[in-house]
Amino acid sequence: MGLMTIGAFARAAGLTPKALRLYDRVGLVVPAAVDAESGYRLYDPAQLPSARLVAALRRIDMPLAAVRVVCGLDRVAAAAAVAAYWREVAADTAARGRLATILVDHLSEGGATMSEQSHDVEVRYAAGGDTGLVRDSNEDVAYADERLFAVADGVRGPGGADAAVAAVDALRALEVADAPAVDLLAMLAGAVADANRTVRGLATDDHQPGSTLTAVLRSGSELALVHVGDSRAYLLRDGELSLLTRDHTWVQVEVEQGRLDPAQAAAHPRRAVLVRALGAGDRLEADLALRTARPGDRYLLCSDGLSAVVDRAELRRGLGAGADPERTVRGLLDRVRERGAPDNVAAVVVDVVAA
Repeated sequence: MGLMTIGAFARAAGLTPKALRLYDRVGLVVPAAVDAESGYRLYDPAQLPSARLVAALRRIDMPLAAVRVVCGLDRVAAAAAVAAYWREVAADTAARGRLATILVDHLSEGGATMSEQSHDVEVRYAAGGDTGLVRDSNEDVAYADERLFAVADGVRGPGGADAAVAAVDALRALEVADAPAVDLLAMLAGAVADANRTVRGLATDDHQPGSTLTAVLRSGSELALVHVGDSRAYLLRDGELSLLTRDHTWVQVEVEQGRLDPAQAAAHPRRAVLVRALGAGDRLEADLALRTARPGDRYLLCSDGLSAVVDRAELRRGLGAGADPERTVRGLLDRVRERGAPDNVAAVVVDVVAA
């Protein structure tokens, strides 16, 4: 069979002439010959398998640079590369799906829109920490500013403190971003992915540091919450204390699957074993949520050095005592020390007030 015109070759390959001209320019599907007089591109039928592969890869939205790599591999390696690419697409799609679900749920709550509610409150806040009475180093970080509130607990061992600092630092760039509330979750998700890469980069030959992270990014009265690990976020509203996060621990999984009850989990020797943390893998699934703050709300972010030592009822009493955020943080830290302070502690208290 002789050479094929660009139109005939395009139809046989499942492409368009326009696409073939693009692939010629980037070196993906180069014509076998170009007519010297007319400039028409001519193709060898033997090029059809590779052109059809390019067409298939582009139909799954693989970038041209990646297509070029796959086309240079043998069949086994190419199959592995396509599978790896699709896993990334599936993970990204799932993450965006979670964000969309959160936004739909939030917007469906009724009342004013997010933009209408975004500038009617102010915040008062304080952050504090304590090494405790047993540890000789502090891997916990507490941070509070006008727009960002965060607690990170570095996994004990070499680099734990650096991991916690890196986790919070990755979010601090978001404080200056003038973004609408609907963008907060996407911003947080991206920043946490950056933080995970940074913490992964702290690895040594024999140790991978890790950290928990629980943080709130504020835009007016809209709050975006991100959480990974066993640090916690609580809300005191109308005298009721609610836990806003779920511990990513081995014992919590066992409780949810009915193999442990909460009392057993609280005393279990593996109660601090994390199943999710920054630094634990190349891909990190963080919990994300959107909330609308109301005047009178009080938020607490804390490491497990507080939540594992001071029970829920006493936390509620301490948060509801009427003290300002700074005195409340000091009071909570004092309660931990009264109980022996076996671990580092970090706490942030945020009060929402009418503007």
